[in-house]
Amino acid sequence: MNSRRTIYSDKDDGAPQTDVPAVAYVRMSTDLQKYSTENQLDVIRTFAAARGLQILRVFEDIGKSGLRMEGRKALQILMAEVKSGQADFKAILVYDISRWGRFQDADEGGYYEFECTRAGIQVHYCGEQFENDGSISSNLLKTVKRVMAGEYSRELSVKVFAGQCRLVELGYRQGGSAGYGLRRELIDEHGVPKGNLSRGQQKSLQTDRVVLVPGPGLEQHVVRRMYRMFVEDSRSEREIAGTLNTDGHLTDLGRPWTPASVHQILTNEKYIGNNVYNKVSFKLRKHRVVNPRKMWIRAEGAYPAIVDKALFLRARKIVDARSHRFTDDELLEALSKVLKRKGVLSGLIIDEQKSLPSSSAYCHRFGSLLRAYQLIGYEPERDYRYIEINRELRNAHPGIVHNICEGIADCGGHAAQDPDTDLIHVNDEFTASVVLARCYETQAGSLRWRIRLDTGLVPDITIAVRMDETNKTPRDYYLLPSIDMTVDKLRLAELNGLSLDAYRFDTLNYFYALAGRTHITEAA
Repeated sequence: MNSRRTIYSDKDDGAPQTDVPAVAYVRMSTDLQKYSTENQLDVIRTFAAARGLQILRVFEDIGKSGLRMEGRKALQILMAEVKSGQADFKAILVYDISRWGRFQDADEGGYYEFECTRAGIQVHYCGEQFENDGSISSNLLKTVKRVMAGEYSRELSVKVFAGQCRLVELGYRQGGSAGYGLRRELIDEHGVPKGNLSRGQQKSLQTDRVVLVPGPGLEQHVVRRMYRMFVEDSRSEREIAGTLNTDGHLTDLGRPWTPASVHQILTNEKYIGNNVYNKVSFKLRKHRVVNPRKMWIRAEGAYPAIVDKALFLRARKIVDARSHRFTDDELLEALSKVLKRKGVLSGLIIDEQKSLPSSSAYCHRFGSLLRAYQLIGYEPERDYRYIEINRELRNAHPGIVHNICEGIADCGGHAAQDPDTDLIHVNDEFTASVVLARCYETQAGSLRWRIRLDTGLVPDITIAVRMDETNKTPRDYYLLPSIDMTVDKLRLAELNGLSLDAYRFDTLNYFYALAGRTHITEAA
């Protein structure tokens, strides 16, 4: 996958031949006109022409934050060429210090420049008022500018957070889906309703706002029923989910209920009309922090309540008591007692114990249930290695989706993942779903894969990634169009005949080409 694209050459526009080869690096985190890549390139080209530099190609990071190197594919490729010792250029042209990066540690930006200097490649900041010539004044100004660039991001983060808190306190919704039993309503600057927003829809005017309103009556009834079953009938999340599924109710995503989806509803203050923000912090893209309840920003009574506040507080009290912070030793001792009493252990058995946290809590604390079992000396008779493999595949899924979106972008297309459905919207023309298929071995030694197709959201194309024997890397890919798939599950062998292997590809280059776009001027 290559983010490099030659979009400018002095030879193309009749400029005189020069002796010093160079490349340009441009970055734009938003669509602000000041820092558009075109404006950056205009300054860079003028700088190059005045100093006898020939721009061989341009490295672009569009829509990328400058806080970290991660995610800036073009800069990573550029630095890889620099460190390889095989670079065909002697200079790197950047608009200014902030385009090189707004690193929170000013030394990080200096380190990357040092790597270039050590390779005999000079970095020029074309829009700055100083020459990067190694002089004392130049080094002092660079240091100050790097600190200022990082400080700008910190100040902006504070301002944005304060603005979001203010909007929350006014009762406006700050992103995210409405959730089961609720709907997002668009209102204008005067508070006049303009209609409900469907899943995936966003406001188009800066002055418009979004608030939550009660959803269909049936969904409201189901939410209240869940609270009553939990509080008055002492039923667990798993039991409530089973009852709802038996009765034919689906979540707002059209999926069966799970203990986790039930738990989310039983613990969310929006069902008593509170607008809550800052549950989780991820400031300056450093560390994701789950904030304590006292740090939440909330506006009470911002929306019409679906659940009585007293009933909600009773449910919260039950959850808080169950979520008592056990030490590792206490958790393992309690698990040993259950094993002694039951003779066996499983996720279901753990979830049924009202004196214990959920099985997911054990997974979170010890990394997996198998690890918790090992610590108390319990070995299940069944081979549970697939649980670990499935966990690793779930962790690998976002990275593979990101790489696919990057591949589409490299071919000139546009891809964005819907955070609610996980579907990839390609060029606003079709949708794609990414499914990772675990490889397993039969008793006869043959390899098999099972692929579950999404019959609820029905993506236009399902990208089925068959993992290799180690389940570490992709083996190949199946591009399965929904129009040809009449079943919800596929069982694949190593060879499957033309009816299925016609959709098999060793790489996704064909899919990228399908999603790519060609400019008219280039085609001409």
